[in-house]
Amino acid sequence: MNGFDAIALEGRLAGLLVLGAFLGSLANWAIYRLAWNRRLIGPWSPAPRDVPPRRACDRIPIFGWLGLRREVSVHGTGYWIRPMLIELACGFGVAWLYWWQIDRLALVPGWVPRPAPVEYGAIFHLQFVVFIVFFWLMLVASLIDIDEKLIPDAITVPGTLLALVVAGLFSKTGLSALTVCPDWLPVDGFWPLVTPKIWPTMTLTSPATPPEWLLGPIGLGIGLMCFWGWCFAMSDRVWYGRHGVARAWRVFWAHLRRASNTPYVIGLAVVGPIGIGLVWRFAGAAGWIGLLSALVGMATAGGLVWAVRLIGGSVLGREAMGFGDVTLMAMIGAVLGWQASVLLFFIAPLLALLIGLGSLVLHRESEIPYGPFLCLAATVILLRWPAIWTAAAPRFELGLVVPTILGIGLVLLALLLWLVQLFKRWLGID
Repeated sequence: MNGFDAIALEGRLAGLLVLGAFLGSLANWAIYRLAWNRRLIGPWSPAPRDVPPRRACDRIPIFGWLGLRREVSVHGTGYWIRPMLIELACGFGVAWLYWWQIDRLALVPGWVPRPAPVEYGAIFHLQFVVFIVFFWLMLVASLIDIDEKLIPDAITVPGTLLALVVAGLFSKTGLSALTVCPDWLPVDGFWPLVTPKIWPTMTLTSPATPPEWLLGPIGLGIGLMCFWGWCFAMSDRVWYGRHGVARAWRVFWAHLRRASNTPYVIGLAVVGPIGIGLVWRFAGAAGWIGLLSALVGMATAGGLVWAVRLIGGSVLGREAMGFGDVTLMAMIGAVLGWQASVLLFFIAPLLALLIGLGSLVLHRESEIPYGPFLCLAATVILLRWPAIWTAAAPRFELGLVVPTILGIGLVLLALLLWLVQLFKRWLGID
């Protein structure tokens, strides 16, 4: 048992509540500083003009916002309520997640034998840290999307890279970027009561066993194509096809050369494959399959939302969702894997439709940010994954039926958007 496990559960939860409150304070800083329109809100930003200087007590999470109410003349009445609630929710959320995941072992199916804490402490605590980072990134992305209807790459790009690094480094020891999946269970040595025959590890071919050819050059090629496709998505691209394909390509390359982020994307496209190649060569079968699963999840999830974006733009005649939703979904896919992302692909639109129709009827608001619904669906899937996968696994044994269902889903989405357009016209909303 490690030193942290030796502390009484109540003491651990109290400490995690404080840690979560500080993480909420960090989230508030990121929400206001990483947004397109930066605002000097919060104790860690410079004080606006014509207000008293910041005090040390202002930096105390939760309670500091009670003192910052003195800045309502600058930021508006009640501006301090949301950030204070964010810090409060993060504090209790981190403590609750620890209780749910570590003490209750709620993410382990009930039919799996429960081990003693000494048998799972280190690996489960590492798992818990990955969860917290993932939730923090989704929280910041969601609130910026609510405020500005955009999601900055400063959140999704580092989050995706971190998920890939975790997959490459820790899959061999039982923890991969597919943190929601059974692959993180320490079935070899750490937890002898559970064997792969009882609970197969989660990979890109689950519920089937990964074929041997994925360990060879073909698997490496698939991983590189997924990564380069993500790099292409990160690039600053424009496409004007009104004057012919030849002219559109010239404009495309000229804009790409002048774009400020092109050197960074090229750097990623060069350095990333080196890391992928090292994992393929030296990490063994478990390490490589873990990273390849994260890469395929990233490409599949991002590609699905990209397809939705293209279909929505074509049906609606305008941008249906920002490209930040594509990069956000790529980050989620790198963490959850492609199977969970496919399920999320069907859950998130239902949540968005219910709330979106209510907003349309009550507030005549026809545009809602989609990122928070992606994050909400990801949270539901992550926290309930054992039960969800038990029910969904037989559907993923259907082979080519799965992509066929996805194709039908995209067609139905186009039909749904067309019906929404008719509904808006009937209400007299542009």
